[in-house]
This record gives sequence, C-alpha cells and structure tokens, in this order.
Amino acid sequence: MVKQATSKSRKKPAEPVLVEPERKPLRRRLLRWAWRGVVGIFGFYALLVVLFSFFNPPVNIYQLQESIRLGGLQREWADWDQIAPVMARSAVAAEDANFCLHWGFDMAAIRQAVAEGGTRGASTLSQQVTKNVFLWQGRSWLRKAMEAVLTPAVELLWSKQRILEVYLNVAEFDEGVFGVQAAARHYFGVEARDLTALQAARLAAVLPDPKRRSASKPTDFVRSRTRAIISGAETIAADGRAARFEG
Repeated sequence: MVKQATSKSRKKPAEPVLVEPERKPLRRRLLRWAWRGVVGIFGFYALLVVLFSFFNPPVNIYQLQESIRLGGLQREWADWDQIAPVMARSAVAAEDANFCLHWGFDMAAIRQAVAEGGTRGASTLSQQVTKNVFLWQGRSWLRKAMEAVLTPAVELLWSKQRILEVYLNVAEFDEGVFGVQAAARHYFGVEARDLTALQAARLAAVLPDPKRRSASKPTDFVRSRTRAIISGAETIAADGRAARFEG
C-alpha cells in the first residue's frame, strides 16, 4: 500500500519592508550647513593670519576698489629695516599711543569714546591692520564682529613689530598712494629709510584722513598735529615703549 505523503503547507517568506531613513527637518539641515560655513570662513581667515605673519599680504579689497576707480595705484612694499625708525614711532604717537600696552583693543580709549558719545575714534593700529588686510571698509555690524574676532588672533600670532610693518605698508597716505615707501617718494622724493622726524610726523598726521590732508602742503591743523606727533614720538623713544617694536 502506497502512502501518500501529505505536503505541509509552507509559508512564503515575508518580503522585506523598506524603511525610508527619517529625514531631518529642513531647518536643522540649514543650521548645520550655516555652522559649517561659519567654521570654514573663520578657518580660512585663521590660515591667512598665520601665513601673513611670515609672508607679505597681497593687494587688499580697498586697494583693488581704488585701483579700478583711479586706474592704478602707487604702491611698493618696504621691509622693516627699510623704514626709518622715527616713522614707526610717529605712527604710534599719532594713531595709538598705547599700542605697546594693549592686546588689540584700547579699553580706556573705548570707554572715553563711549562717554563722549562716539565723537572720537578708538580704533587701535591692530584693529586697523585687521580691517585693512583681511576685511573691507565701511561701517557694518558684520565687519565689526569679524574685526573683534580677528584682532586678538593678529595680536597673538604677530609681533608688535610685524603689526607696525604691515600697517605702514598698507596704510593710505594720499589718494591712490599706499605704503610708506610710495608716500615718502610721492611727498618728499626720498626713500622710506631716509625720512626725517619732521617728514615722518607729517606723514603720520595725514593718516586719519589722507584724501583731505597733505603732507607736502600742510594746513595749519596739519602743522599743529605734526608738532604734537614729533613730541609724542620723542616721548615714546624716551620712556622705553619703542623697545617693544624696534628691537
């Protein structure tokens, strides 16, 4: 007798269920990319701060704008040993008497500016270098915020001498005239290393407003400012502050 085999019913294997990955909310993704962008930007600037502590910075944003507007610039780099020491002392006396004492921000000058209702500037040489080399001109909260972050980094990684060297090479001394070497030739027909105390003070006197002040045709105000700068530069040399950047 042949027994018929009873076939047991076999269940079909369950088909795998594809679970779509949970998508992150759009807002979270945007915030993540924005954060990455911020980190990338400041990483880029941090790299530039390190590089420019060794290498001379190229043309900056403002110089490019002026070059396009004027059709060219007078500009030539002068290394520290090619600049008369009195020029550095005059710049400090004119623009930032506490340059050797602060870490990038002159808090006493800031408090005084606030007390006077913002009628006077409190920007240090370090802040001006940061703005001129890495950022752009004009008043905006974004630029001020970036300047506030980058200035301490410049102070940390650059020596006081390096800050002054870069400052004197990127500062505008007349319309389209950038750097102390070009300014010395433009106004007095001499090299930056040969500037006298009077000539250096005259150049420093035009720094806050180079488009309306002249070192070769000084107004009474510029002459008065020049005398004050000469006195200030002598004081800086006598009280030892100059040793912070001349040595």
